[in-house]
Amino acid sequence: MDKQVVIALGGNALGNTPDEQKEAVLAAGKHIVNLVKEGYKIVIVHGNGPQVGMINLAFELAYKQNSKVSAMPFAECAAMSQGYIGFHLQNALQNMFIEQGMTTHVSTAITQVIVDPNDPAFQHPTKPVGLFYTEEVAKEIEAERGYTFVEDSGRGFRRVVPSPEPVDIKEKGTIRCLMENGDLVIACGGGGIPVYQERGMLHSVDAVIDKDKAAAKLADVISANTFIILTAVPRVAINFGKPNQKWLARITVDEAKKYIEEGHFAPGSMLPKIEAAIKFVKSGKGREAIITSLENAYNAVTEENGTIICSE
Repeated sequence: MDKQVVIALGGNALGNTPDEQKEAVLAAGKHIVNLVKEGYKIVIVHGNGPQVGMINLAFELAYKQNSKVSAMPFAECAAMSQGYIGFHLQNALQNMFIEQGMTTHVSTAITQVIVDPNDPAFQHPTKPVGLFYTEEVAKEIEAERGYTFVEDSGRGFRRVVPSPEPVDIKEKGTIRCLMENGDLVIACGGGGIPVYQERGMLHSVDAVIDKDKAAAKLADVISANTFIILTAVPRVAINFGKPNQKWLARITVDEAKKYIEEGHFAPGSMLPKIEAAIKFVKSGKGREAIITSLENAYNAVTEENGTIICSE
């Protein structure tokens, strides 16, 4: 049995401050350690929404106070979040392995994710980031720095950046080597640092890659057989929140597509997770994706106690 597993862990599950995050990773870690005990080789892909927003905000506020301070590009903000979230996960998990008398090592790979510079997403930025501004101030910043702003839910104007599709994982070879060495690997944090290739060279770009899509791509390129997306509920439901709500235990790709067409999954919530799961399952024979809660992660893998998406 192939026991290579990629786990996508949401950034919101990790809190909003370094102290909150240290506590949250302890809760996440115990479930992951139990899977390692069962012989699973694991890569963790964490989200970074709150954390990268905090980093971006700090530099925006500093820039507003002193124009000599550089506004930090989003690729660099993503790299910073990969480093400090990776450190917290790496430190907590390593200590847990030591407490359990296990020799497993934990490694964090600062990961570049390759995107297509011709991806239509670059012409239609949709991912809101950073502060809310008045229309007047937003226009001034647009003229000064070339950012794109949109009105966001009546709360003001906010910068938007592109969210391109992941094409490949630059450090996939490194990640494979670490796994073969027996390491638990933390990689593609926050969807990875977006880069594109031109004449063989890599260039960073201001964009945000969806974390679940990046995790699905990573699971594909390292030939994992199982891809797990951890979310707020133990299973996916159709007619969610309605009297006829129904939890789903095992569904095929075709059934998942049908539920998408029927509008069962919210675009900003479950839909991208289902889409990422479908893409992974379709990318190779015998692959399964599981969507479940953090607390149910161990049972979902060992007892099939989550929503499993399979080819047939």
